This record gives sequence, C-alpha cells and structure tokens, in this order.
Amino acid sequence: MTAPVKQHLIDPEICIRCYTCEMTCPIGAIQHDDTNVVVDPETCNSCMDCIPVCPTGSIDEWRVVTTPYSLDEQYGWDELPPQEDLGEASAGGIEALDEAMAALLAEAHAGAGGKSRAPASAAKPSVNLYTLGKPATAKVQGNYRLTDDPEHDVRHIILDFGALPMPVLEGQSIGIIPPGEDAEGNPHLPRLYSVSSPRDGERPGYNNVSLTVKREGGGLCSNFVCDLKPGDTVQVTGPFGATFLLPDDAQARLLMICTGTGSAPMRAFTMRRNRTVGGRSGGMVMFFGARTPESLPYFGPLKKVPSDLLEKHLVYSRVGEAKEYVQDRMMAEEERVAELLSDPRTHVYVCGLRGMEDGVERAFTSVAESMGQSWVALRDVMRDEGRYHVETY
Repeated sequence: MTAPVKQHLIDPEICIRCYTCEMTCPIGAIQHDDTNVVVDPETCNSCMDCIPVCPTGSIDEWRVVTTPYSLDEQYGWDELPPQEDLGEASAGGIEALDEAMAALLAEAHAGAGGKSRAPASAAKPSVNLYTLGKPATAKVQGNYRLTDDPEHDVRHIILDFGALPMPVLEGQSIGIIPPGEDAEGNPHLPRLYSVSSPRDGERPGYNNVSLTVKREGGGLCSNFVCDLKPGDTVQVTGPFGATFLLPDDAQARLLMICTGTGSAPMRAFTMRRNRTVGGRSGGMVMFFGARTPESLPYFGPLKKVPSDLLEKHLVYSRVGEAKEYVQDRMMAEEERVAELLSDPRTHVYVCGLRGMEDGVERAFTSVAESMGQSWVALRDVMRDEGRYHVETY
C-alpha cells in the first residue's frame, strides 16, 4: 500500500477568491480557474508562506491521503471531501509525518486570524454563484461620498442586480472585475469588497447590494469603482465567505471592532438587527477607528443610530495631542469588554487593515488577564463555538 501523505488543500466553500495566497506562493503551487483556487500536489513543498496571508483560514486545510487529489478533482469541488479512511496505513503514515511540518501547522493554527466557524444559528450562505467564467452584470444605482477628508475618499456604492438573484448575507463579499487586461494580456482578477447592506438589500424588497470602497492611490479596481456613475454596469463574482456571518439569534450580542472600510459588514449587521429586532434587542457594541471624524465612513448616519441598539466607541488617531486607536479604547473600556467576553452569547468580529490585529490581540490579552483567564484559550474556545471571527486585509 502506498504510504500516506499529507496534502494541502483549500476549502472552496470558505475561500473568498481574493487570490492573495496565489500571489504569495513562492513556487507557483497555487493556481485558479474560473471557479476554484487549488494547490498543485506535485509542486507544493508545504513551506506555509500562504497560511498567514489568508483572511478566512480557508487555505489551512489538510488531508492524509494515499493518492493525492488531482487538480481536476479540486477544480470540480463545491466543498472539501471528508478525510478518507486509510485503515491500518493511516496510523503508520500519520506517525511518520515530518515533525517540522507538525510544528508549522501548530504555529499556523495559533494565529489570531485562524480558521473560523460560522455561528450555529447563521443562515446557510450561497457561495460562488457567479464565477470568473460566468459573472453577473449589475447596474450602478448610486455612488455617494462618505468622507470629507481629501486623503480618504470612501464611497458608498449601490448595485442593482435586476432579475438576477444575488442571495448575499451580511458578512459576505462579492468580487468586482475591473475592465481591461493586465501586462500579460490576461483579464484582470476580481477585487473583493465586503457587502455593507443586509440580506434584503440596501432598500428592503429591492434586489440591490451596497459596498464601501476606499479609493487607493494607483488602485486599479478601487479607482474604477469610485468613479462609477449611475447607469454604469459592472461584472460581479460571488458571493464569497461562509463563516464571517451574523447569528440569526435575537439574544446574541455582538462585539464589533473595525477600522476604515472594515465597517462595511458591521453596517450590514446593524441594519439587519435593526430591521429584525429593532429596539427589542441591543447587545451590539462597536469600536470603530479612523484618523478623524472627517475620514470615518458613515460618521453622520452612525451618530443617528440609537444607543440602545448600538453602543458606539468612535476612536480617532489624529485628534488631540495623544493618538488613540481602537485597542486603546478597548483597554480604557476594560470592564465593558470583559463583561461581553464573559457572556457565552457574545460573538466577536474584527475587520479592517491587517496591521490592527496585533493591537486588538494585545487589548484582548490584557482584558482576559483582568478576568483571570488566558486570552489564547478563551479565543480558541470562542472560535470553535463559531463566536470569534477575523477578516483583515
């Protein structure tokens, strides 16, 4: 019998097709077609460079197999196959796995952005309904500027899908395909944007979806999207994402931590809760960071959200003499954060620039210590229970 080997795979249900892993892989082992992103078993050397860059943890999947799954098999998957039963060969093969690989796997799983699970009560998401080969066409309904800071041009984009179904849930993303070709003559890959509207649309009963997009200097897709006008059309892939989802439980409490356009899913969560439970249930606390009020997306609308629905901590790093970041406010509100973490109904969501993770982790570590607990242990329990979610970029 062939000796078992450990094969690196990507979960097609959780993968958001951001292609960051493919661009990071130093040996070209990761590739894609119109549907899936896959790992070539003949090329992959398990260097693990792709693990920390994945925002969803979909890249951190492994199977012990006697015959590696081929690329054609992987391209045809809608979900990962279960671990096959290897019988007697299994035990010996697993024991023979390289110790260095085991150490690398342990280190990868320990990361703050490790693989999440969907909340137990979350609705079942649709994933990859529209692909690179068969994208959806949406019409721009509106393009509204959200900030007054000339260095931070953030837009609220509303897309109308007409008769095409777009069953997107709060916390999911869609891809926008910028027009034209790259330097090698290939069509541009989609850029991923979190949806900022609830599942019943920006306007209830209409088949539309909103996005929160920041114009980036030299950004191919962000400039394309930010310059869109009503009536323009765009090519869309998705939806993507199967874990960063809202619990369908009116008693669930939400601790939301975000910066910049990381507020998009938090807006969707807030609107969904407001439409479904209204003033009957609060339980939502947001720590939202920006440089100034002028550069904070949705600053005006946020101020109008009732405090009994959403407790807001708006944090500015360029106002006053002392710089304040979300982690600073979290530690200043230590008792409030500790009370939320101690409640088994609390779900934590972190979204924004990757650089915010370390600070947020330090704040959670400090708060957990004040509770007499280990943050790593508490975080891992919450993740296993589908109550801890990180998406950074």
